[in-house]
Amino acid sequence: MTAFTRTLRPALLTLALFGGAAHAALVPPQGYYEGIEKLKVSDGNFRCEPAPKPYTGALQFRSKYEGSDKARATLNLASERAFHQSTADITTLEKGVSKMVGQYMRDGRPAQLDCVLGWLDRWAEADALESTDFNHTGKSMRKWALGSMSGSWLRLKFSSAQPLAAHRAEAQRIERWFAKLAEQTVRDWSDLPLEKINNHSYWAAWSVMATAVATDRRDLFDWAIKQYKVGINQIDDQGFLPNEIKRRQRALAYHNYALPPLAMIASFAKANDVDLRSENNFALQRLGEGVLAGARDPVHFAERAGVKQDLKDLKVDSKYAWLEPWCALYQCVGDTQQRKHGMQPFNSFRMGGDMTRVYDPNAERKK
Repeated sequence: MTAFTRTLRPALLTLALFGGAAHAALVPPQGYYEGIEKLKVSDGNFRCEPAPKPYTGALQFRSKYEGSDKARATLNLASERAFHQSTADITTLEKGVSKMVGQYMRDGRPAQLDCVLGWLDRWAEADALESTDFNHTGKSMRKWALGSMSGSWLRLKFSSAQPLAAHRAEAQRIERWFAKLAEQTVRDWSDLPLEKINNHSYWAAWSVMATAVATDRRDLFDWAIKQYKVGINQIDDQGFLPNEIKRRQRALAYHNYALPPLAMIASFAKANDVDLRSENNFALQRLGEGVLAGARDPVHFAERAGVKQDLKDLKVDSKYAWLEPWCALYQCVGDTQQRKHGMQPFNSFRMGGDMTRVYDPNAERKK
């Protein structure tokens, strides 16, 4: 298959599915069009650190739950250390890109933008993270990294300041790499049996959604929507996700962890005239309300999971970054609004950075 054919295939698929009807270019929610907050004329104290070494090896990593029972909820400290050591360069890339994009959107210093582009371009040219030799933890790292990078990239791509206009060649290389990672993520996470579809699939769908908008790929957008619907239709009448209840003492924590990708996908879908808010009788709203109630009093999660809940993650404000897109979808009021304002600003590198700046900028300016 030629490179031209590979490039053409998604467009042909879209035409086949939609009878040749033209589609508007994919766009992010309105907040991604923000300009530079306050342009700085000096370079300040910014220093571009050397890019982490591109990871081109097999995506075979130990799980931090290695040796745990089927609930996969008991941490193995030795395995966790091994996991962090072997994935350190990937995580450094994710966090570094998110941080530098945030700095650039605040200050507009050219050195900040150059550093982001240099890091990403180096990994793109190395074909990093593309290995087809992977285990579950490895393919999980790939989709997490893609969501972090594409989510941050969207703030540059769509900014009214047009920072990428003078860097077209680099931007094209980086976006081609994102697209390749998204295509592999689709292969990694497609056609799973229902009992295997959990928060990992939702995070995969978010990474593909972010990349779909960054690269204007309708086929990737449609796949993300399809995965979202599978996930959202697992939510029962009480707002529980059966495959997250299986996590026993971490059931509530994993319900909370499932919310960011689902809320982001619904937000991006709505920006492109696909309204998913009422899917499965407003299941996303039900899920969020259930988690917020559980954070106040986890009794219902304890009863459903059959064990006392581990609330460690629920005490970390950044774990509620999903409130930004979720409240933009469902118009939070009262106690929920107060809780959100009390925890702002929300910054989540896996969601693409400063979510308050994107979804509720006026609230951030008040702080």
